[in-house]
Amino acid sequence: MDVLASAREKINKVDREMARLFSIRMEAVKEIAEYKAERALPIFDAKREEEIIRNAASVIECDEIKAHYIEFIKSNMSISRSYQAELYPDALSMGGVLYECEGIKRIRVELSENSYDIILGCGALSLAEKYFDLKRRVLIVTDTGVPREYANAVADKCADPYIYTVEQGEASKNISNFEKMLSFMAQNRFTRTDCVVAVGGGVCGDLAGFVAASYMRGVDFYNIPTTLLSQVDSSIGGKVAVNLGGYKNTVGAFYQPKCVIVDPELLLTLDIGQIRSGLAESLKMATTSDAELFEIFESGSFLDDIGLVIERSLLIKKGIVERDERESGERKILNFGHTVGHAVESLTGMLHGHAVAVGMLYVCSPSVRERLLSIYDVIGLPCRAEPCADELYGFILRDKKADGSNITLTYVNEIGKAELIKMPIEKIKDLL
Repeated sequence: MDVLASAREKINKVDREMARLFSIRMEAVKEIAEYKAERALPIFDAKREEEIIRNAASVIECDEIKAHYIEFIKSNMSISRSYQAELYPDALSMGGVLYECEGIKRIRVELSENSYDIILGCGALSLAEKYFDLKRRVLIVTDTGVPREYANAVADKCADPYIYTVEQGEASKNISNFEKMLSFMAQNRFTRTDCVVAVGGGVCGDLAGFVAASYMRGVDFYNIPTTLLSQVDSSIGGKVAVNLGGYKNTVGAFYQPKCVIVDPELLLTLDIGQIRSGLAESLKMATTSDAELFEIFESGSFLDDIGLVIERSLLIKKGIVERDERESGERKILNFGHTVGHAVESLTGMLHGHAVAVGMLYVCSPSVRERLLSIYDVIGLPCRAEPCADELYGFILRDKKADGSNITLTYVNEIGKAELIKMPIEKIKDLL
């Protein structure tokens, strides 16, 4: 027998054995699915899958094939999840994540008549027409810092697209642009049955969302966030607004999108400052609500799987928004670091996430601050800003979170647990 025939016979023998073991494995998967279904447990278990991958990496000594074996194991886990979903179609994964297809997940935000889906996965942008109703007149709002091909990719799937581009940066989120966009829609005969799609970061999402909320008392709004910050934060929750008189988000509304597409591949064109800004916002949510995600940041493993960081951040905010859509209570914990951070951002022009990182250090215990600073060193986040206390105080006086002579601050004494503290505004000076 020649070498080729011998090698093929080995493969055939291994394949037969693998088929036998695969059948045994899927029987075990079925038992697990039944157990989870009976107890309303999620299909997806991130810690379990991470453990399986670590174990898989440890049993292969040959570095040349180790990475291939890990991919093989990941494929097996994906097949197992799909099989469990087939057996129990109503079963949800962690926090409400459904597996749409390979690599694409659906996160359902349950808000009664305002409920919507977040479609998460690499390549999700190419599926826009599957999840958005684009068979009508569509205003696509983008900015000069977003690669043009992203907006064009959406336009190619629309029946009647109109691309509207604003200048990159926070300065574009103003009343003047808001008015111009409404006029543009009116001039192009948009009706209440048409829609608006944001393709960009938080500025595009806030501005386009407020336009959608206001035009003819509301048209459908879709969001495709293209920065890490907007993917983990502003893409979910329904806050839309513009700035006024140098103060952030003074004029706005709560207006939920019809659907959101979060595609991590869109982050590949971002500079490192934008990545750091988004990581800061995710770290904020971990600090207030998810000790396990915080530990992922501390271990440095967040650098290996940005998709996991995005997903866990979305699930944190999803849960909070579902319980408090209009920010009457619990949702205020998402303002951790924002009271001082907004002032720093307005006075310095610092990126939002960087300013929030500085702001968080003012409203946490010394032990939490120490742990945060060690992560800041890894990410490359600032730990101080130039404005003096009097300058910061002047901006905080106009903070929309102020209530008469008091202001509500989010304070973290222990990782994963936040509390709301109401204090007289003048006491902020002591804090600063």
